[in-house]
Amino acid sequence: MQTTVFCANDSEKLAAAGALLRGGGLVAIPTETVYGLACSAFRPEAVSRVFAAKGRPSDNPLIVHICELSQLSLLWAEIPPEALRLAEAFWPGPLTMIARKHPSVPDEVTGGLDTVAVRFPSHPAARAVIAAAGVPLAAPSANLSGSPSPTSAAHVCRDLSGRIEMILDGGDCDFGVESTVLDLTRTPFAVLRPGSVTPEMLRSHIPDVITDPAVLRPLAEGEAARSPGMKYRHYAPNCPVIALSGPGAGSAQYIRANRREGDAVLCFEEYLRTFADCPSVSYGREKDAADLARGLYASLRLLDGGGHARIFAQCPPLSEEYLAVTNRLCRAAGFHILHLDEKGAEL
Repeated sequence: MQTTVFCANDSEKLAAAGALLRGGGLVAIPTETVYGLACSAFRPEAVSRVFAAKGRPSDNPLIVHICELSQLSLLWAEIPPEALRLAEAFWPGPLTMIARKHPSVPDEVTGGLDTVAVRFPSHPAARAVIAAAGVPLAAPSANLSGSPSPTSAAHVCRDLSGRIEMILDGGDCDFGVESTVLDLTRTPFAVLRPGSVTPEMLRSHIPDVITDPAVLRPLAEGEAARSPGMKYRHYAPNCPVIALSGPGAGSAQYIRANRREGDAVLCFEEYLRTFADCPSVSYGREKDAADLARGLYASLRLLDGGGHARIFAQCPPLSEEYLAVTNRLCRAAGFHILHLDEKGAEL
């Protein structure tokens, strides 16, 4: 299959993408979080093609993207009043909400669950493509399953060229990590995947929002994944990742003491010179959560494929402000994370 790449600002190409999606095709689209691999949410055969193109397990549910609130009635059996309150505060934007699905939503989209995840992206090209398609779009990240998510069209090309019909190039993504996923079907509401909308921000509108323990641990045996990114090893390069949580000075000291020939380092910007004698990439400033999120996947991709034996990764503290980045690095490391003090000693 030949994959064509077009500018996402071209109205004619956006219209062509919409027609392609209506016909069951696959289009990679830019969003404010990461690039998504879109298909019609109501064409099961197209949804199955998404899973095949990504090599994604079929029990890993997808997020459906809308471009106007009226489309919620096509996807949810009932619209919780709290959802409208949160939509007013955070939509369009990087928040996904889960509610009981409408019977018309195919099981292929939901991984067999009776719920469906929905979000309203803020990226103008994403909304334009949904409008051109005339139907909500199911869209997981546009990468090979398990690898670091794509934050540029070049990343999508590297993973999916020859597997899908079209890529729309909208430049680099603003946020750099996937949307926050909030489950509205349980009490209290629970964050299943952290993102740029933090639990603290949600609690300013719904006071008793909690964070699911599975954000920082593997699912138990037989436990169903109620959100994308919960069940399998995700966001990971090809070599093992050793995640180091704690003050940057302590993790830098630990890396220097334990690094071997062939290892690489994913570090905070402030420590890049510390690792000038080995393959190293900075992904952002230590105390800037948004900066770290924007740089994470692109930096992991820079290190991926380098034939490294291991990647040591400096992680931010275990706090809600940095939870999105910590969650991604924990999963990249298969939840093998070391907690260190300021001197590099394990806690």
